[in-house]
Amino acid sequence: MNSERPEQRDAPEPADRETPEPPATGTPIGRRLLLGTLGLGALGVVAAPTLQRGLEGFLGSVSGKDPTGLTGLLPNGGGFRYYSVTASVPDRGEHDYRLTVDGLVDHPTTYTLADLRALPQTRLVHDVQCVTGWRVPKTPFEGVRLAALLDAAGVHSSAGAVRFTCFDGAYTESLTLEQARRDDVLVALRMKDKPVTHDHGGPVRLYVAPMYFYKSAKWLSGITVTRDVRPGYWEDRGYDVDAWVGRSNGRDDAPTS
Repeated sequence: MNSERPEQRDAPEPADRETPEPPATGTPIGRRLLLGTLGLGALGVVAAPTLQRGLEGFLGSVSGKDPTGLTGLLPNGGGFRYYSVTASVPDRGEHDYRLTVDGLVDHPTTYTLADLRALPQTRLVHDVQCVTGWRVPKTPFEGVRLAALLDAAGVHSSAGAVRFTCFDGAYTESLTLEQARRDDVLVALRMKDKPVTHDHGGPVRLYVAPMYFYKSAKWLSGITVTRDVRPGYWEDRGYDVDAWVGRSNGRDDAPTS
């Protein structure tokens, strides 16, 4: 459609070109109406955080039962979108959560939540970038460096990669051993300075700061040291195995900060 204003070829000529038309006038805005409008605006500012938290909670609860992924298309001012590749995900908590570290290691280990909390914690603040295009700036994550768990397990010299499994029963991810040992890769227990919620992949999730968010596997339950990289769930469906922000999946996003 042409955006230019159409010509008015058949419009009649004005009767008197020198007599201007009176200026258009609107209905005056009363003082009470003006003050009421300003009051509603102030109320919106105050209520916005509460409404946003409610929307995020609603999207989280609905998306956990939405295998279509359509809830990810709903607007969410907080920035995060909720994704799950299964129709539902079981809850794990203080008494039944377990994280296993096994594979090509000297000391296979199983951690409880209390065990992980007792280890030295690292806090990182970076942008979160999804390959679908949304970004949440300056998001804090806190947890145990993955490198610390690998060192405690005693990785074999023949190892070259790490595979991650999740208690949703479907999602998997992988990193090279070199990537897994980076200082900005965490087994995260806290997000935005609160415990990681179930909807965000809690109680424990992977956080790979310099890569697109699909590498940060939710509902983490297993860390297996392997000889070679095994493509994860989305990599089997065409996503890049090396998902550095700005250098993969055909995107040109600026690196996370």
